Amino acid sequence: MEHITLLLAIVIVTALVFDFTNGFHDTANAMATTISTGALKPKVAVGMSAVLNLVGAFLSVEVAKTISGGLINEQGIRTEVIFAALVGAILWNLFTWLLGLPSSSSHALFGGLIGATLMSVGASGVNGGVVVTKVLIPALAAPVVAGLAALLATKLTYRIGRGTDDKATAKGYRAGQIASAGLVSLAHGTNDAQKTMGVITLALVTGGVLAPGSNPPLWVIVSAGVAIALGTYLGGWRIIRTMGTGLTDLQPQQGFAAQTSAATVILASSHLGFSLSTTQSCSGAVMGAGLGRKGGVVRWSTATRMFVAWGLTLPAAGLVAAGAEFLTGQGTWGITVVAILLVAGSAGIWLASRRRPVDHTNVTDEPATTGPAAEPAGVVTTAMAAVTPPPPAGAPGQDLSATIPAPAATAPDQAEPARPATV
Repeated sequence: MEHITLLLAIVIVTALVFDFTNGFHDTANAMATTISTGALKPKVAVGMSAVLNLVGAFLSVEVAKTISGGLINEQGIRTEVIFAALVGAILWNLFTWLLGLPSSSSHALFGGLIGATLMSVGASGVNGGVVVTKVLIPALAAPVVAGLAALLATKLTYRIGRGTDDKATAKGYRAGQIASAGLVSLAHGTNDAQKTMGVITLALVTGGVLAPGSNPPLWVIVSAGVAIALGTYLGGWRIIRTMGTGLTDLQPQQGFAAQTSAATVILASSHLGFSLSTTQSCSGAVMGAGLGRKGGVVRWSTATRMFVAWGLTLPAAGLVAAGAEFLTGQGTWGITVVAILLVAGSAGIWLASRRRPVDHTNVTDEPATTGPAAEPAGVVTTAMAAVTPPPPAGAPGQDLSATIPAPAATAPDQAEPARPATV
């Protein structure tokens, strides 16, 4: 019993560490567009998001019940399985944060739980129906629905604002963006903080502290809310840069449309108990808003890397968790080895991030367009920019330098190369 009590305490602390990484990993969901358009200063934005994440944690427990009593079968699951699942989720979160990729913390957790359970008790421990209906289907639908909603909302916003002064309307949309960013933060706390509540509740059930099917105790709700709020305030600046300036160029109208669409999708799913990825919802909304503005483009090379990360999240976290569960199944020495590997891996990723740090002072820097760090334009973006008609005489032209680098200057003694005809 003494060993079980100590292990349970380790699992609870590890779950709160995951919740903390979830917070800074997903700060970009709510605040990347608000920061990139200048609606809020970076530190003010993450502070506001942290408070609203904490408030959102108290609004519902539907998603927590999906995880604690739906995704995997509670009977026959050992506490070590939960520990192994969290190890897989934390390491994948930190790895994708290092790369600046907005992958799904939710799917990292689900993949960890599924992989560890399969290693421990086999396929009988996973509820396949719940995985399909409340994880996989929302994963496919959320970015598409949020993207289409943001695209239509952006077009409608620009249509309504035709003939108005851009500077005057930008101020109003920035105010609306702040409100919609707050709504996304509230929705994130409602959805993502509950996932940690569900994991801790599941651990308490496997440890015999709670009866199967129990709701999360109040102290679990409070601790999960505080952990995700602290992580949010820390700010996942690398991912904020990707979402805010690396994926597309946003104006206040687009930021408002993207955040409102994403918040609507997230809150609706939380009410239904769908444990979807807030990252995928917000990323889809940002891309939809980028395409919704006339002349707007999406950096598809960045988007492609993001899509690959989404597809790898479940299996990658699951494989790491399965390996961790194999070791924890060997006894106390195995649990100790897994804990050491978790600390060492986390420290190594953090040290690697210090080579090229990103914080609130440089988070809004534009991605490089020349040199070794340049962001490749991608086939779709290049094609769209190539067929864009020239602006009318005297009108300010659209700057394509963010997507297509200027031709190299020729030497004075060299003849100027022939230019292709403009279509």
